[in-house]
Amino acid sequence: MYKLPSSDKPGFLLLGILLVSFTLRPSITAVGPLIPFIREDLALSNAWAGFLTTLPLISFATFSLFSAAIGKRLGHARAILLGMVVITVGSVFRVLGGPWILFIGTGLTGIGIVICNVLLIPLVKVRMPGKVGKVTGIYATAMSLMAAIASAISVPLAMDLGWGWRGSLLFWVLFLGIAIFFWIPQIKPKKTVSNNHDEHKKANVWRSKLAWQVSLFMGVQSFLFFTLITWLPDFFIFRGVTPTNAGLIIALMQVVGLIGTFVSPIIALKFREQSLMILILGSCYLVGFGLLLSPHLLLNVIGISIAGLCMGASLSMAYMLITVRSGNDQTTAALSGMAQSTGYYLAACGPLLFGVAIDIWPNWNNLVYLMLACSVCFAGFGYFAGKNRTI
Repeated sequence: MYKLPSSDKPGFLLLGILLVSFTLRPSITAVGPLIPFIREDLALSNAWAGFLTTLPLISFATFSLFSAAIGKRLGHARAILLGMVVITVGSVFRVLGGPWILFIGTGLTGIGIVICNVLLIPLVKVRMPGKVGKVTGIYATAMSLMAAIASAISVPLAMDLGWGWRGSLLFWVLFLGIAIFFWIPQIKPKKTVSNNHDEHKKANVWRSKLAWQVSLFMGVQSFLFFTLITWLPDFFIFRGVTPTNAGLIIALMQVVGLIGTFVSPIIALKFREQSLMILILGSCYLVGFGLLLSPHLLLNVIGISIAGLCMGASLSMAYMLITVRSGNDQTTAALSGMAQSTGYYLAACGPLLFGVAIDIWPNWNNLVYLMLACSVCFAGFGYFAGKNRTI
């Protein structure tokens, strides 16, 4: 009988982390392109259809606060397995009925995703302490890559293969099954924790200035990404670009971002402090977004490519700072939950607030001005978060 390799082998653990990361975005990013089909089939209003993309962000932000406690109770690997099971249940449940079933299932997928998201960071710190930068880059890149693939193929699965929106969303359960199968060997017997004074204690991250700097850094980069990914197509369409070409520009931004996602933590960990690198990223953001003010499309595309590279780097940097700014794995889990909660609440606000703003002040250059202001905040919070200190 075939046996899985030993879970003690670093390569097998890395494979498990990679497979888990593959499952953390498709159940969200596959929904957006399918919204017209879902809206028509379930007779949803535009507001309720749009809520489908906001609901997972609200789930992320809310349940990030509880994920560290779940990890402490079950152990990180066991809690990550629980998260994948919850994603699977939500993914299956949401295609079985009408609107309320869809919303409940979508909420469940968000809960499962955030448990995995929060706890992968401290798990890597504990089990692969010498490879934090590389592993962070690998799983952040894998998440981003799979997110782009899911966006690209969800409609072909629904239309070309005739699966409909339900079959298209259900397709991603296959990857969840594979990930769960390979993750089970990572579950180890839970050790009894002694109550002696030498035990590592979790710091109160909510009272830490450094924790707030890291969390706000995470929040600003999330706000940038989700606001831009929501409104940039309309920005270019207003400039006279066809919807198809506007979509290609957004795809280019995400593909270029994969380079930054993989490379940035590897480079950043070569230095004791990451402040200078974050200031460089902030400056590149200013250049990239500044080029969007040009009337020339080529300069716009160059600008959004620069911004995309920075966005990819920013995501990995945010995950990496959570690891290097915390003293032990319990504090890492707590900081991860705090930073991701802050980040996703801000991310959920961004698209909505700009939507209100564009209704009041119908000038699409306001999107650029907002991004420039966020770039300054990104550099400011990141400068202090990048200092060589721990909580």
